[in-house]
Amino acid sequence: MRQARIERKTKETEISVSVNLDGTGKYNVSTGIGFLDHMLEQLSRHSLMDLEVKAKGDLHIDFHHTTEDSGIAIGEAVNKALGDRKGITRFGSALVPLDEALSQVVVDCSNRPYLVWKVNFTRPKLGDMDTELFKEWFQAFAQAAGLTLHVETLYGDNNHHIVESAYKGLARAFRTAITLDDRALGVVPSTKGVLSSQP
Repeated sequence: MRQARIERKTKETEISVSVNLDGTGKYNVSTGIGFLDHMLEQLSRHSLMDLEVKAKGDLHIDFHHTTEDSGIAIGEAVNKALGDRKGITRFGSALVPLDEALSQVVVDCSNRPYLVWKVNFTRPKLGDMDTELFKEWFQAFAQAAGLTLHVETLYGDNNHHIVESAYKGLARAFRTAITLDDRALGVVPSTKGVLSSQP
């Protein structure tokens, strides 16, 4: 079973994360930010990755540190659970609608982190959460997990629907990318023979 646990503690946040990449989509998430919890639950449920996140952060300042650091911690746990990445499908893509919104997410478990973010919001906040923080979470997650990640909202009007379709798109694309390929078990999916952060 591809599992990992991460403890991350700074002067701004204290976060523990556990993941099971071969799970059933069970989650137990508590960051102190209701909307972020909702998105992480979507990530777990639709990727079938079991996810536990417990975070305490300086929410009296704003939600930035907790949002970013949760992305880092989850990404670090995913990276650790993937190990040498032998046998994985490596690539995944998804088109996910939520009512009027449609998002496309493409993932490469390349160990060369990069984020392309083409998502626009028409409101500065969803509930108490700044919409600009969603990009920060995706950036932190991609960087720590070693993913090349392209996220684009093709269209949509409702900001809640837009961001939720992006998280669900990530979940489905990620689920495909980390699936073990029976025809290539024990083989790194690269002509280099290794997936590293070097070009």
